[in-house]
Parts: sequence; C-alpha cells; structure tokens
Amino acid sequence: MRWTIVGFSALGLTIAYLDRAALSVAMPYMSKEFHISSAMQGVLLSAFFWTYALFQIPSGWLLDRFGPRVIYPIAVGWWSIWTALMAFARGIGSVIVFRLGLGIGEAPVQPANIKVVSRWFPRRERAFASSLFDMGQQIGTTLSIPVVTALTLFGGWRLAFVVIGVAGLLWLVGWAAVYRDPEEHPRVSAAELAHIRSDQAATAAGESGDADVPWRELLGDPQVWALTVGYVFRSLAGAFFLTWYPSYLLDDRGFSEADFGMVGWIPSLIAIGSTVLGGIVSDRMLASGRSPNLARKVPIVSGLGLSACIGFAPFIESNLMLMVVLTVSSAAHSFAGAAILSLPAEVARSSECVGAVAGFQNFGSQVGNLLSPIAIGLFLASSNGSYVGPLLGAAASCLVSAAIYLFWVRVKPVALQDDLPVEPAEDRERTTS
Repeated sequence: MRWTIVGFSALGLTIAYLDRAALSVAMPYMSKEFHISSAMQGVLLSAFFWTYALFQIPSGWLLDRFGPRVIYPIAVGWWSIWTALMAFARGIGSVIVFRLGLGIGEAPVQPANIKVVSRWFPRRERAFASSLFDMGQQIGTTLSIPVVTALTLFGGWRLAFVVIGVAGLLWLVGWAAVYRDPEEHPRVSAAELAHIRSDQAATAAGESGDADVPWRELLGDPQVWALTVGYVFRSLAGAFFLTWYPSYLLDDRGFSEADFGMVGWIPSLIAIGSTVLGGIVSDRMLASGRSPNLARKVPIVSGLGLSACIGFAPFIESNLMLMVVLTVSSAAHSFAGAAILSLPAEVARSSECVGAVAGFQNFGSQVGNLLSPIAIGLFLASSNGSYVGPLLGAAASCLVSAAIYLFWVRVKPVALQDDLPVEPAEDRERTTS
C-alpha cells in the first residue's frame, strides 16, 4: 500500500508543477496580448513564489498538527480553483492576483509529500520513495510544454488553465478515498506495518512524547539553516527551467513554436529517470553499510557539481549541443533531488516535527525561485536581452549549493528501532473487520 500512497503523492506534485509551469509556457502568447515587457515578465513569473515561500513554514506546522490526509486535499482544491481563474485574467494586475492565490494553495505540497514518506517508509527506502514523488516535478514540467502549447493552439491560452485546474479537482477525490496513516489503513497488513516501522529511527524524545519542538529551537538549529540555505542556491539555478527556459529557446536561440513543442520537453523528461536513479543510488549506499551522511551527500554533491555545466550554454552555437548541455544540467540537478528531500526526516529532532523542518527547507527553495526570475528579467532588460549573466549565475549557484551540502549539512546516525511494538495480525484483522 505504501507504493500506492507515494504514487498519489507523485501525481499531486505532477499537477502542481503542471499548474505552476503553465504560465512560463503561455507567457510568450500572453506577453503579446497584454504587451508585457521583459522586466515585468520576470515579476509575473516570480509572483507565484511570493506567497508560496511565505506559507511554507505555516504549512509545515499545519501538516504536523492535522496531517496530510486533511491538509493535502484542501491545498489541492484551493490551488486548482486559482489555476482555473487565470482564464479570466484581463491584464498584469489580475495575473499577479491569481498567481498569488496559486502560491498559497501549493505551499503545503512538498512538506506534505515529505511528511507522507516519513510516515509510510522505513529509513532505508526514503530516498527512493522521495525520488518517486519528486518525479512529479519533472513530469509536470515535461507535460506543461506539449499540453499547454497544444491547448493554446487549439483554444487559446485561457483554455489551458481551465483544463489543468480541473485535473487537480479530480485528484483530491482520489486522495480523500485512499489516504490514511499506516496504523489506521484497512489495507495495510501487519507485515507491511512492521516493515514500515522497522528502521524509522525515531529519537527517544520523539517516542516519549516530546514531539512539539518549539520554533525557536528550530530557528536555532544550524542544520535547519543548512537545509534552508542549501536549497536557496539550488533553486536559484533550477528556477531557470521552470520560468525563463521557454523564452530563452524561443526568443534568444531562435526556436520556432513547433520546434520548441517537439524538443523543449526533453530535459525534463530525462530528469524523471535521473530523479529515480539518485534515490536508488542513495538508498543502495545506505543499505550497503555506508554512513547516512555519505549516502545522502554523494548524489547531492555530484549532481549539483555536474549541473553547473549550464554555464557553458551561452557560448554554444549549435542548438543541438545546447540541448545536450541543458539536458545534462537538468538531469544532474534532479539527480540530487531525492536525497535532499529525504534530509528533513534525517535531521529532525522528532518524527512529529518533520513537516516543520521540511517547511523551512522548502521555504529556502522558494526564496531562490522567487529571486531568480526577477533577477533574470532585470538583467535581460539592462543587457539588451543577453542570457550570459543569468546562465553563469545559475552555474555558480549550483556550485555554492554543493559546497553547503558538503561542508555544512550533517546527517547524524540515529539508533535503529528494530523492536517497535507492532499490533498482531489477528488483532488488526479483527479491527479491520
């Protein structure tokens, strides 16, 4: 059942990224209709992240208090409505308002998925499980290009936002029907529950009821800050693919709309497999006896280091070689993702504050996502449309992020809990019946 649950998490993240990436694909069409300058395009592409970042930490607290069964579908319903409302945009002001509403709704999605994995998977499977739900990021981004392009060509860009808004409403019906915590789920056997709890490595404090770690302690924890700052710099690079990438290929590199629709999705498609591979590598290293610190850092540091090859992009004349470099950079960036997403559960002081730690980490992610599109837009406006500075900046931020995870983050080994009490199978069967 745990694989079904993480599959729903992946689908939720797919819809979330399809929603948020739709604007970057539709922007070339919207900018013509609303006469939007490059600098203002950067503001519009960034607006989503203003509220998305602001609500990260409160979302983590809500998830720890009420759980993903309640918070996740509320969030999806909210963001689906605000996505569909984009069809009624009449100018820059209304686009900003609708994107702010979308950001509020999507804020809980990553903390929720991390919380789900921490509840449903033993430690030795968390990186792989995280890679499965994180695939939704690449799948949603990949689908946004052909889906939004096709819907725009068929019925205009407004139709695209309505269709993907409806998709989210359908998802929340399935989640409400399927999701329960492992101990409460009628389809979880005693054997699977024992497997889930076998090495979750809960701290003694977490098991003794000292679960509510005050926020002042989280704010004073160097590891929480390490996760937050590391993600800031990682997202400064990753946000390029989520925001300015379509405009870069269409406006700067001379891709036609048909060419972009045919090949623009390749980097995010390859990144899907790379995300899963990163999770497998991390968990295999942990299973083979490597320290958790090493098992999590190897895919993170190697992936972010290789992702810095994006800095070569503006100096490549061949568009074929350009797509190769961008694909390698995107895939390497995603290779690091699963191990990073497993870190909140590895460093949290209690299993009950994983959502809060994940909220802090994802807040860092959205600070990078917020700053990047604005900075790129301003640079383009002041440099006559040159992408050299933004792409070199993305490469530098990858290297800084890798250094932070290498030297600052410490995944502390925790005593394994192999003897956690598990309800006997016959008792569970009677309870279920």
